[in-house]
Amino acid sequence: MKFQISLKKQIQKIYPKRVMNKLQLRKKFIKLRKKNFSKNLNINSNKFLNFLTRKNFKNKIIGGYYPYNYEIDTLEVLQKLEKKNFLISLPRISKNNQMCFYLWSFKDPLSINTYGIPEPISNKKVDPDLLLIPLLAYDSEFNRLGYGGGFYDRYISVAQKRKKLIKIGFGFSYQKTKKLPVDHNDKKLDYILTEKNFIQ
Repeated sequence: MKFQISLKKQIQKIYPKRVMNKLQLRKKFIKLRKKNFSKNLNINSNKFLNFLTRKNFKNKIIGGYYPYNYEIDTLEVLQKLEKKNFLISLPRISKNNQMCFYLWSFKDPLSINTYGIPEPISNKKVDPDLLLIPLLAYDSEFNRLGYGGGFYDRYISVAQKRKKLIKIGFGFSYQKTKKLPVDHNDKKLDYILTEKNFIQ
């Protein structure tokens, strides 16, 4: 018992309380998402498409993602967008753990990366105008909790210097939490789309 208490204190010294909270939240919401996945909840694609129409958002590049590990499915939305002449792109992780987006169509093949996630094999790198971002949790201040790799935060930090980028979190309504711990590297979302609402 003394050893366990001592080990816990050592871990708390290495990881600030805020970081430990993120680890605990990730574990909680991964388990919650897996538990609820069988309910076959889907995002409200019509609300999203209506939003694009209101904003007069046409012929732009969409940065999507291929659903993985019980993430909310984006494929129906991406198919509708492609039919409306939007250009679709998906992320690809490079050897130096940087994420970039490459053009992709539903008629194009995909490869599986080291994380088990489908990626485009295209070499046509692009900067999306609108980014669809998976999440584990979110709060009312549009903060997002991801897996902890920082891929999206790093990409957004660089991409926003090149062009205006709209960031939309895709998730389930039950992934909302009261308040997320954040630090200076965390990038806020502009909007959040769930199976119930389009939050703006």
